[in-house]
Amino acid sequence: MEEVKRLLPYKHLNALQTVGYTEIFDYLDGKTSLKDAIELIKTNTRQYAKRQVTWFKKDKDINWIDARSIDLSVLSRFV
Repeated sequence: MEEVKRLLPYKHLNALQTVGYTEIFDYLDGKTSLKDAIELIKTNTRQYAKRQVTWFKKDKDINWIDARSIDLSVLSRFV
């Protein structure tokens, strides 16, 4: 919340027209309640993720990997 308050003067910038910032800016401007802003963030995040999946599924060059089947112990050598 403090981060968004500090960014309030810059809310017009394109980089801040994203899920999370937009809803909290509306809350800080008195356009919505905090509870409604949080619910909107959840809804808009789900919708955005769904659009991303739809977009990427169209790209036949992407090789999808089920992250649940990855042996995470191999990552220890990169840390």
